[in-house]
Amino acid sequence: MRLAFWLYEGTALHGISRVTNSMKDVHTVYHAPQGDDYITATYTMLERTPDFPGLSISVVRGQDLARGESRLPATLQQVDEHYHPEMIVVAPSCSTALLQEDLGQLSRHSGVDTDKILVYDVNPFRVQEHEAAEGLFTELVKRSAQPQSLSEQPSVNILGFTSLGFHLRSDLASLRRMLATLGIRVNVVAPWGASMEDLARLPEAWVNLVPYREIGHGAAQYLREKFGMPVLSGTPMGVNPTLAWIRELLAQVNDIARERGLAELRMPELTEFSLDGQSAPSGVPWFARTADMESFSAKRAFVFGDATHTVGMVKFLRDELGMQIIGAGTYLKQHADWVRQELEGYLPEPLMVTDRFQEVSKKIEDEMPELVCGTQMERHSCRKLDVPCMVISTPTHIENHLIGYYPVLGFDGADVLADRVYTSCKLGLEKHLIDFFGDAGLEYEEDDDALETAASNGHVTDDAGSEQPEESAESTAAQAEDGLPWTPDAEKMLKKVPFFVRKKVRKNTENYARDIGETTITGDVFRKAKEALGG
Repeated sequence: MRLAFWLYEGTALHGISRVTNSMKDVHTVYHAPQGDDYITATYTMLERTPDFPGLSISVVRGQDLARGESRLPATLQQVDEHYHPEMIVVAPSCSTALLQEDLGQLSRHSGVDTDKILVYDVNPFRVQEHEAAEGLFTELVKRSAQPQSLSEQPSVNILGFTSLGFHLRSDLASLRRMLATLGIRVNVVAPWGASMEDLARLPEAWVNLVPYREIGHGAAQYLREKFGMPVLSGTPMGVNPTLAWIRELLAQVNDIARERGLAELRMPELTEFSLDGQSAPSGVPWFARTADMESFSAKRAFVFGDATHTVGMVKFLRDELGMQIIGAGTYLKQHADWVRQELEGYLPEPLMVTDRFQEVSKKIEDEMPELVCGTQMERHSCRKLDVPCMVISTPTHIENHLIGYYPVLGFDGADVLADRVYTSCKLGLEKHLIDFFGDAGLEYEEDDDALETAASNGHVTDDAGSEQPEESAESTAAQAEDGLPWTPDAEKMLKKVPFFVRKKVRKNTENYARDIGETTITGDVFRKAKEALGG
């Protein structure tokens, strides 16, 4: 297992916790050294709910190993007596997996009803967060789902929503709003907010909705094979994908309605999906045609994240906002083939597949796009480069777990995404205006002609206005790190460029100067570069 300061994916324990912490009356017991309950702090900080995660540690100590003892049976007894959970999930940490203990046998020695214990003995050296979460949820569904009659009215299960997901609660609210408009009841949402009894009721629904690629497909596949339940696995991210998702859902539901001799559901008027019930469900189609957004057709975007949001965001940026996609990537290698298939024809270069954030940062620095859509790691890299970045995928920070309504799925989500793209690309405009115009005439700055006159007279002024003796071109030129020297007049012209693209302009100007054989960036070279590069 590679250790680093930052990882895109968490450990297997993190994935297990995302599932168990999502559910009611499910408790996790980690067979691990003290300290592996870090998920408690992560959950309580980010999830913004009053609930406390159900998690306990069966502490493994050196002296216990020397004596051939285990605290796991006693820990399970205490958890059962104190919390009375419906299910206890037992899992090893990375360090205790090396001991190769039989956790199933140890659990049976606890005296706790074996039907209440699920030993998820996943290899933490081979399995990471998303695969562990998907595997555990599938096992819980297999263990719980029971044969039963379909609901009388159209209903669906929504599978794959877990704690610490990206805009989870808002996305769920957006889906619920659309389903209510269609006249479709939500049977069970799982694992988020579900109990083991809820998992037993899954076969009651007509269709299983699986909007995320990372989790829910294993459970949906089992329910299809075991109970013949249809699956809708598309992601309604953007206006047109949402319309396609609704039409496919209606088609699946109406197939079952015809078989049962029930009335088919109709496609409502689009205004019924809007927040006010009168206007269009999304302002994106209109907004994309405004003068403000027309300029975005020349902007270049790079997208990196998990599988679901990378695919959805690339299609949204190009198909609905008309932006140029210069590249995309994902850190989920197990889903790379699916991402490639979904983005065929969208990317000018091969999909970037890596779990090393340094490689992504280097890609961004080399390309210097007008917009990056990524994780909090890309946001950190972009801050150093003055490149606009919006977070569209986990891993996230506390600012991505808001209590307000900010979905990214559905019609409402399309509006949120468009707003975020717009504000991200315009980020820093106010500061640029202040830099460009000054403080509304309260302070005065010499223009280029005054600077040239002062220089010809043998004097230049510093920022405070005090007179400085003229120096040679070599001594006054500003030497950028690993770059060409810039003369004062060129630097002054560069300051009039918006700060959030200034580094990119500096780099492009120096590349142009090298191509034409110049060794110093003067004002004349800067003007030539601007004309040649279309600035």
